[in-house]
Amino acid sequence: MRKGKKVRESGSDDCDCWLVQNGIAAVFMSVGLFALLVRVAVSLHPYSGAANPPKFGDYEAQRHWMEITTNLPIKEWYRNSSTNDLSYWGLDYPPFTAYQSFIHGHLLRFFHPHSVALLTSRGHESYLGKLLMRWTVLSSDALIFFPAVLYFLFVHYNQPSRSRKSELVWHTAALLLSPCLILIDHGHFQFNCISLGFTIGAVAAILSGKDFVGSVLYCLALNHKQMSAYFAPAFFSHLLGKCLRRKHPILEVLKLGLLVLGTFAAVWWPYLYSTQSVLEVLSRLAPFERGIFEDYVANFWCASSVLIKWKRLFTKESLKLISFTATVITCLPSMIQQIKSPSYRGFLYALLNSSFSFYLFSFQVHEKSILLPLLPATLLAVEEPFIFKWFTQFAMLSMFPLICRDNLVVAYLALLALFVLIPNAPVQHRVRETNYLNNYWGSATMFFILCCYFVLHIFYLTIHPPEKYPFLFEAIIMNLCFSQFVLVTLACNVKQWLLNKPAKLEEIEKKLI
Repeated sequence: MRKGKKVRESGSDDCDCWLVQNGIAAVFMSVGLFALLVRVAVSLHPYSGAANPPKFGDYEAQRHWMEITTNLPIKEWYRNSSTNDLSYWGLDYPPFTAYQSFIHGHLLRFFHPHSVALLTSRGHESYLGKLLMRWTVLSSDALIFFPAVLYFLFVHYNQPSRSRKSELVWHTAALLLSPCLILIDHGHFQFNCISLGFTIGAVAAILSGKDFVGSVLYCLALNHKQMSAYFAPAFFSHLLGKCLRRKHPILEVLKLGLLVLGTFAAVWWPYLYSTQSVLEVLSRLAPFERGIFEDYVANFWCASSVLIKWKRLFTKESLKLISFTATVITCLPSMIQQIKSPSYRGFLYALLNSSFSFYLFSFQVHEKSILLPLLPATLLAVEEPFIFKWFTQFAMLSMFPLICRDNLVVAYLALLALFVLIPNAPVQHRVRETNYLNNYWGSATMFFILCCYFVLHIFYLTIHPPEKYPFLFEAIIMNLCFSQFVLVTLACNVKQWLLNKPAKLEEIEKKLI
């Protein structure tokens, strides 16, 4: 019996070893093909603003940017004119998004010129045009997000400390089948896969000791979507903490600083010919005119507005300062920990905590911004499976009203069911899960919250709210999700501080390699 047991254990270890050393690509290909099929299936559903004039929605915004960048000189992309009315979906993302729109716009013009004809194609919704638009997102996913995930998996699972090799398949599925990202990019219609892909690539590069490569990739993410700044405190504090432990810390900081400036200069080069040109672009990146929040987003300002009418009590300038102060203060603990003791896991926790600080307290946050803290939570899915699953469920719920407006309920429910199935799939070694609620009252509380979670879905779909409170269900969903997000970020901040004590540079690099 003992001999048989040893043989089975030996076979299991050999299988695990093969899986990591030779099977990451095979596992990735299998899960990746299924993930692509899921994306194609979701893309068959409606999108933001479908057949809803006069401004339609995010789909029309992306198509219009392709139209603008394809037909106008680069210096006029962010400038208001008779041919570029900025009030009609003017470009409001950094230049790297404009370059992406330029490439995709030429693809559309080659196959279907009418879909990007300047001024005459507004609201264009032909079958071929929609098909090509969907393929631009799918190709972006396949060319940027998927390779970035593969890079991260190679770095993450080729460490000597990784002993639970059978978790590879589960982690790959968690990253490639993220329901929120699929719904927003392939349903609602956006290109978050590009900025998030560059961010994953940057994380993987830094964790493998390639700080210069990681810095460049993160700069590209930041220049694609300014919301990538949610991760800036984590990148800054982690890299600074590593530099301070090297032989020539000031020189190391200068090298990274020059590299960052050089990357920004390369991306912004067409607009560096004058200060006015730079300011024209910058003015489009900060939507302060929209107020501190819009719609029902599950952050502090919107949740607390039920009791405190922020927009009435404070001027816009005061709210900018208050929100900036709150964001910085809540980021500081995570930053200090990484400066004092930079580490592999500490960096991932810092990414989660800093992005949550921005989501909960920064100015003008959208429901879709929950994708940013959700990314590091997914990177930590194996280490924190309970937090990952709990957070993802409420991240989906926080977007549910938006998904309903886009008529994506069927896709939402299908992806929710898929998400519930994946963590509970039978594997040889189940993911080790911390029991945060190991008492009666904790378990009862979790059960009650989950009941509210599912009941809210049913109520929102089947019951009309009172006429006096037309957004009652949105407000309940927002406050429930906000409460769970606060608990998650508090738990992760505590966990980050409990990780380790300050270590020497040699020890840090051993952990990173």
